[in-house]
Amino acid sequence: MLPPLPQDIHTFMGWSWPQIEPYYAELAARPLTAEDVAAWLADWSGLDERVYEMYQRLYVATTINTVNEDAQRRYARYLDEIYPAAEAARQTLKEKLLASGLEPAGFEIPLRNMRAEAALFRAANLPLLAEDLKLINAHEARIGAQTVMWAGEEKTIPQITPLYQDRDRAKREQAWRLAHERQLADRAALNELWQKFLRLRLQIAANADQPDYRAYKWRQLLRFDYTPEDCEQFHAAIEQAVAPAVERLFARRRQQLGVEALRPWDLGDGWYQRPINPLAHAPLRPFSQAAELQRTTAAIFHRVDPQLGHYFDTMQSESLLDLDNRKNKAPGGYCTHFDYSRRPFILMNAVGLHDDVQTLLHEGGHAFHAFEASALPYIHQTQYGMEIAEVASMAMELLAAPYLAKDQGGFYSATDAARARREHLEGMLCFWPFMACVDAFQHWVYTHPNDALDPALCDAQWAMLWQRFLRGVDWGGLDTEMATGWQRKIHIFQVPFYYVEYGLAQLGATQVWANALQDQAGAVTHYRRALALGGTRPLPELYAAAGAKFAFDADTLRSAVSLIEETLESLEQQVISHQ
Repeated sequence: MLPPLPQDIHTFMGWSWPQIEPYYAELAARPLTAEDVAAWLADWSGLDERVYEMYQRLYVATTINTVNEDAQRRYARYLDEIYPAAEAARQTLKEKLLASGLEPAGFEIPLRNMRAEAALFRAANLPLLAEDLKLINAHEARIGAQTVMWAGEEKTIPQITPLYQDRDRAKREQAWRLAHERQLADRAALNELWQKFLRLRLQIAANADQPDYRAYKWRQLLRFDYTPEDCEQFHAAIEQAVAPAVERLFARRRQQLGVEALRPWDLGDGWYQRPINPLAHAPLRPFSQAAELQRTTAAIFHRVDPQLGHYFDTMQSESLLDLDNRKNKAPGGYCTHFDYSRRPFILMNAVGLHDDVQTLLHEGGHAFHAFEASALPYIHQTQYGMEIAEVASMAMELLAAPYLAKDQGGFYSATDAARARREHLEGMLCFWPFMACVDAFQHWVYTHPNDALDPALCDAQWAMLWQRFLRGVDWGGLDTEMATGWQRKIHIFQVPFYYVEYGLAQLGATQVWANALQDQAGAVTHYRRALALGGTRPLPELYAAAGAKFAFDADTLRSAVSLIEETLESLEQQVISHQ
């Protein structure tokens, strides 16, 4: 008889695989019948929750400080000693449950997923998957170490991005060129890392008897509700319904700026390419310290919904937020979930811009998803696809938008709140073509892997796609900077094919927003209802629960684009009337 597992996760964090393994072995040996399947699943869930949380906490430690050698060693030891063994043990349990023929209530989708995972599993891939995680760690360290000197001070790349929104065009250009020069200095190292990633992934697909890595990833991501062909339809719909609207926005901005052509430093720099707003007197500076960002965002969440505000209060009181930017902190932002503790954790790199507000609202949506789904009894039911996870985050940005003004508990004057909403909506509009470029690039990479092993051909493909989806900007004399844009997209290196979810979810979130314009409280109720379902229903049903349609077509996109353009016009008139 095994002793009970530790109730304190920090005690469990010190366990080695020889201590953990007997608990998986006992589950594998225990008889499984209809009468005891619920208890068996609960015990499996409790064990997996602890092992997953061990991984997440070790990973978080490496991102909080990328040069913490002890954190790196502990994380590497987990990947070498626990990760592959635990995956093999889980595979045994999946096969046991599937062989039993039992179908517990509420377990239809997890069983579907397990069948796919069991069919894809190969023991030979376990060390390769661990190696992929190590390469991701190396990539984060490489990007996190990129700094430049500005005004006599060392700055990370994120720390100089506020300058991309400066009204002084010469300063924007100087900052943009400085950052890209530093990023290009890592071009050869990133090319070498890319080839390692790609060769490793090709071997993983071959080991799993898949025709290519795209087919492997489709199964691994459990994409049952859409196909690669649906993604290609989505790309074409974006080219047809969204790209012209972005061209119109770019043309209007060029005229307002009074320039002959928009240049790259006339655009924001991030996961979209939003043009500089010439009506703005200065970039929005909603806060100076991360504590202020945290405090004011909490007030906004309480206005959206008291329970959501309570969730965020819990994160504050339990130190589950790491918001400020600093050297040797991993780039970007994320929300992860500590499964056993049933708590989310948010990391980001705030530097005082409105984009930081949007990031925290976005990651807050992910956190609320974790809180809402945590009531489900088994960990297998809380594992949902990114297609619905990103609805949670993107819809939250839109649901919170009415409360950005100070008189609503937010950051801004009424005029600046209108400006902030305009920037957000412009970013949404511009994101779809950028997303299509990133996703189409990955479809090309993994269906043309021999070509993609040549970084020069990757550059050429990226440039072609960029010109297809993002027209209206003059990149003259900057061919190298444009063609190497794929190197600056973290997702391409670290999470292949994890990007179309953003585009699909943004379309779903826009529909949630459209509902909120008619009934804000009702839209929030449907939103929370969908989140509480976790991963227990197919994607179309999850979207329907949120009040949206899971769609790839041009007509649905046109409706979303029309709403965005109409709202942008209304908000611009508000800004002009107050100047």
